[in-house]
Amino acid sequence: MDPAPHSRFQFRVTGSTGLIVAIVVVAILLIALPAYRLFFLISVLIGIVIAGGLTLWHKFHPLKEEDIENKRPLGL
Repeated sequence: MDPAPHSRFQFRVTGSTGLIVAIVVVAILLIALPAYRLFFLISVLIGIVIAGGLTLWHKFHPLKEEDIENKRPLGL
């Protein structure tokens, strides 16, 4: 049975094809919409700042053995 019986078009992409489609869509938006360029730049800068902050935090505050409660969550 069709999971979405009311939709006319269905487009599924997975794996590396999905990544390529996402990159192409972002590239088209960056070229076509000037306001999107500013939004994209701000988003990338925020992401870089957060990633850098988390990297520094984990570099100077590494996890200790006693910080981890459930060391074997699957019981293996």
